[in-house]
Amino acid sequence: MKIMTFLQLLFLSSLLIAFTDFAFRATTTLLPDVEDYSKQSLPGTVPPELVRLPYLQVISLLGNRVSGSIPKELANITTLKSLSIEYNQFSGNLPPKLGNLPQIERMLMSSNNFTGEIPATFAKLTTLKDFRIADNRFSGSIPDFIQNWTNLEKLVIQASGLSGPIPTGISFLAKVNDLRISDLNGTDMTFPLINSMTKLKTLILRSCNIIGPLPEYLGKLTNLSTLDMSFNKLSGGIPSNFRSLRKVEYQDLSYNNFSIGAQYCQLQSVNLFANSLKANNSGIVSCSRSIVHCPKNWYSVHINCGGKEVTVNGSKTYDRDTDLAEPAKFFQSSPNWAFSNTGNFMDDESPSDLYTWSNLSRLSITNSELYMNARISPISLTYYGFCLGNGNYTVNLHFAEIMFTDDKTYSSLGRRVFDIYIQGRLVLKDFNIAYAAGGVGKAVVKRFTAVVTSNTLEICLYWAGKGMTGIPDRGVYGPLISAISVDPDFIPPSEGGKSISTSAVVAIVAAGAVSVILLMVILWWRGCLGRKSALERELKGLDLQTGSFTLQQIKAAINNFDVANKIGEGGFGPVYKGFFSDGTIIAVKQLSAKSKQGNREFINEIGMISALQHPHLVKLYGCCAEGDQLLLVYEYMQNNSLARVLFGPEESQLKLDWPTRHKICVGIARDLNPKISDFGLAKLDEEDNTHISTRIAGTYGYMAPEYAMHGYLTDKADVYSFGIVALEIVSGRSNTTHRSKEESFYLLDWARLLKEKGSLLELVDPRLGSDFNKEQVMVMINVALLCANVTPAVRPTMSSVVSMLEGNSIVEDVVLDTSELMDERKLEVMRKYYLQKEENDEDESETQKLTRNGPWTASSSAVDLYPINLDSDY
Repeated sequence: MKIMTFLQLLFLSSLLIAFTDFAFRATTTLLPDVEDYSKQSLPGTVPPELVRLPYLQVISLLGNRVSGSIPKELANITTLKSLSIEYNQFSGNLPPKLGNLPQIERMLMSSNNFTGEIPATFAKLTTLKDFRIADNRFSGSIPDFIQNWTNLEKLVIQASGLSGPIPTGISFLAKVNDLRISDLNGTDMTFPLINSMTKLKTLILRSCNIIGPLPEYLGKLTNLSTLDMSFNKLSGGIPSNFRSLRKVEYQDLSYNNFSIGAQYCQLQSVNLFANSLKANNSGIVSCSRSIVHCPKNWYSVHINCGGKEVTVNGSKTYDRDTDLAEPAKFFQSSPNWAFSNTGNFMDDESPSDLYTWSNLSRLSITNSELYMNARISPISLTYYGFCLGNGNYTVNLHFAEIMFTDDKTYSSLGRRVFDIYIQGRLVLKDFNIAYAAGGVGKAVVKRFTAVVTSNTLEICLYWAGKGMTGIPDRGVYGPLISAISVDPDFIPPSEGGKSISTSAVVAIVAAGAVSVILLMVILWWRGCLGRKSALERELKGLDLQTGSFTLQQIKAAINNFDVANKIGEGGFGPVYKGFFSDGTIIAVKQLSAKSKQGNREFINEIGMISALQHPHLVKLYGCCAEGDQLLLVYEYMQNNSLARVLFGPEESQLKLDWPTRHKICVGIARDLNPKISDFGLAKLDEEDNTHISTRIAGTYGYMAPEYAMHGYLTDKADVYSFGIVALEIVSGRSNTTHRSKEESFYLLDWARLLKEKGSLLELVDPRLGSDFNKEQVMVMINVALLCANVTPAVRPTMSSVVSMLEGNSIVEDVVLDTSELMDERKLEVMRKYYLQKEENDEDESETQKLTRNGPWTASSSAVDLYPINLDSDY
């Protein structure tokens, strides 16, 4: 059976509503009140058909691939009681108008990409009973107005991005029976006052930076079945009345600073693991000391996590690790390694034994026997290597995602995210196995160096509240690991502690010395040794606000400048897409040798660029200057398609209709997502035919003139940039088109000319034909001209821009300064160029259009960092 698309389903739904509405008028039957599209793996954005259904009580889009922002029009459905959009790809801010929903009881928005603060208008949602926003990217603090939600029964704020402290007004929520708050940013806080919540069954306040003692009133919450206060900074003793909490099936007080005796890991049903810690992070567990005895030193650890003993490549044996774990357990398998588990698989629909997992089908990967099984944990899984000889070790952590699928069903939407600590230090944040491996059922090995100084190695995997908790099944998808191998970076002493013979030591030292000398000779012969040292001194002497990378690191990230990774060619050289070992996607710009200023100027210029911090600048991760290689490492901008769609080769262009273009402009104005790159780099290119817009003062290019002339970077500079982007989207043309050294045409000047002549509609992309809303187009162009005013004070604010584009306010009249207009000769040349361009375009191929009268280059919202490369498949 062919699966319907989201739009088809909604269209049929709207037909059903229309038909039923007719029946209602005729026979007074009831209208349908539920729209349930949960777990159908539907893509795209929320179409307008859904928000036009006036009598809905329930909307469920749970478990799909729906993206974009929440339509503010949902606030018009005054009958709406339940909105469930968990486990999707929604983004942007929550619409403030949703605070006007008069009957809403459930708002489930976990596991999306929402940003911004919780709107103040949500204070009016006094009918709420269930509010969940876990696993998002919100900012700001938990709002004080939650005290207004006195009907609330369930509140979930886990890894939401919000900061603490927990508001004192939470004490007003007396009806809450399920409270889950975890992984808060912010400073230390004392225990929140929740003594009024006598109906509590589930209480989770994990990793909230809570200090001080446990309050005695917790012992009076006799309805509790789950209590989790782990990974805080609680101190003192455990109140004696906690013995009355007999109904509590799971109590986790691990990773705190209680004064209960370091020998306890678990006391009856209470998890007290690692309670000698001084901070909220991983560390050596004191309660294991009493059972660890070291008859000798070991120099390696190999574990097949969750599986039986296996031998790999006929030489290396991995120990079995099949013990059945529990919500709080420390298990020592042998004298030299052990593991601990903390956390409870809450809400799981699967069988109770969830701490190991087996793959039912054989994997087509190298050493597949290591990846057929895995050990998993709901929160914290820690492996210890005991009795290890002190020194440096290489730690290889083997992963493969064997719980999720790679089909097109909702089961493939599962996402596992956790952190990795080694020796108490965070080495990998927000690690996603499937993403790092390039899919499910594929192996990925993460390599780290660990320093063992007290004969103990600790590897901790911690679930920080991110990822799915309901796809493919209800439950927690915490850390998972397939195998661990730990090997020394030194030659261990022989069995019995005897040292290597003197002759062997002499031979090893001599061979090493010869190798070092030979390597230095080769580097000196190639002219790299002195140059590298000089550059390193320059980099260290400069207080860079960014990182420094080696050429080897960058080559590994972009596969040695593989042409397949090339995504563009700019005025300074090629740009490559790459991946760091931690999964970070980067864009590497390789500066060509055209600059005559040399490496010193390059480093000084990077120092200036690295000091610029602005939310709408592409982040510069760092640089590399080795030999004749000058490289910049930027954050990778995933949404690098607008310029290519509008200005790129014909085969890459999409037919963007007017509603789509209008939606793009409004979305940019509201979220302002575009970012600008390459500030300050124009000084590195001394060629006469430079086209870098940062060299041009005035109104030319993509950047505001106050930045181009004076280096001022303000919010009004962003407004100017938006105006240029809006003109590009309306016209389908790049702002700056260079045909020769003498002729440079600017879309902004062309728009001003048409404004003066009263013929702004000539600016519209001819590919749209007559299929566009003339009123909206005129609003868009006039708003763009307002934004692109030379004087920053005259430009509107972005909130005003959004209001004008959405038709909520009148567009101010654009008054052109005569100083902004150009001479008649250039106007005539530009008029002929633009008016003849449409006629000539019909008879020319895309390549001919781009190369006519010399090289074609552009300065636009996306071209600077990722220039259009006609030979690239990207």
